[in-house]
Amino acid sequence: MSSERTLHIGLIGTGFLARTRVRCYARAAGIDARIVAVASKDTSRAESFAAEHGIDSVATNAAELLTRDDIQMVDLCVPNGLHMSLTMEAAAAGKHVVCTKPLLGFTGSSADNPGDPTSDARAMVRACADSGVKLMYGENWVYAPAIRRACQLHAQSGGQALELHGWESHSGSHANYAATWKQSGGGVLVRLAAHPIGAMLQLKHEEGLRLHGAPVRVEAVSCERGNLDRSKPESELESWGLAILHFTDGTRGIAHGSDHCLGGMQSKLEIRASNALYRCNLSPNDALQTWAGSDGMFGDTELMEKAGTQAGWNSAIPDQDVSSGHQAMCDSFCRDVLEDLSPLADGELGVEVMRVLHAAYLSAASGSRISLAPA
Repeated sequence: MSSERTLHIGLIGTGFLARTRVRCYARAAGIDARIVAVASKDTSRAESFAAEHGIDSVATNAAELLTRDDIQMVDLCVPNGLHMSLTMEAAAAGKHVVCTKPLLGFTGSSADNPGDPTSDARAMVRACADSGVKLMYGENWVYAPAIRRACQLHAQSGGQALELHGWESHSGSHANYAATWKQSGGGVLVRLAAHPIGAMLQLKHEEGLRLHGAPVRVEAVSCERGNLDRSKPESELESWGLAILHFTDGTRGIAHGSDHCLGGMQSKLEIRASNALYRCNLSPNDALQTWAGSDGMFGDTELMEKAGTQAGWNSAIPDQDVSSGHQAMCDSFCRDVLEDLSPLADGELGVEVMRVLHAAYLSAASGSRISLAPA
């Protein structure tokens, strides 16, 4: 493959998301996307990760990785509280940045006093722009094949999305840091509801440009949140949250996140338009369904994220990286860098998601609808 189609990537982090990125970059369509170095706060863990995935080099820390001249793009697979500092450092080093959702965790003292992350989020966007590098917002839902296809059909139909219903639910986070407000900067609103919120904002942005010549934005948010698990009464993080997005064209979006869903991941978006209805089933879907008499019949393979067992009926998703949008997202980010394209999910989308999430927490704390200042 020609050098023009080769991209050198630095990976920061070695957790669940980093493993997803390794798989996706390894098969980026038409691009030789090479992870040439990995960094972690635990060097021994980075060394084990590199050996497992065939990565040639281990950096002792992020700063060392960023000094490498051969790295064009860095992917931040780290806790939310590190996103801003590492984005700033990467931008200063002239590296394009993939920052997974959300752009930031909330830094206030609690969900009732979350702090306003908007200025920091905008500073991340500005730092990348000033350095001439791209800030790519790692929201996989925006790139999920089912959602992209629905958006294309919606555009061709000429209709207006009147109701958007989206939810991501499962049985809890893979990440240990997601257990406290200080470490994660939010509960399921940040971890899960951010996915449908991002997809809704992108859809209405595109629709507004198409129908009115200007993006449709969120002008107000109503929200409820709570920790519903009585076995963890001390938890300061919401295990359930629901936000109603009030768009400037009078339409609505409902975004729901929950840690109380057993039997696998549920990631779904329904678009109720003026002339059509679209149901996007990222997970589960019925492309392949299995029944097994006992757990372990299929070895150690994972049929669906967080399914918990192979026994009984399961949705054995043929390729979760594809259906979730992670593969298309990584493909697109690589092309965006190599061909100097504008990312579909960029830092500006990340800022808007943070503005909506901030209003959601304020609404839940006050019990009232919160209006957003004009963008």
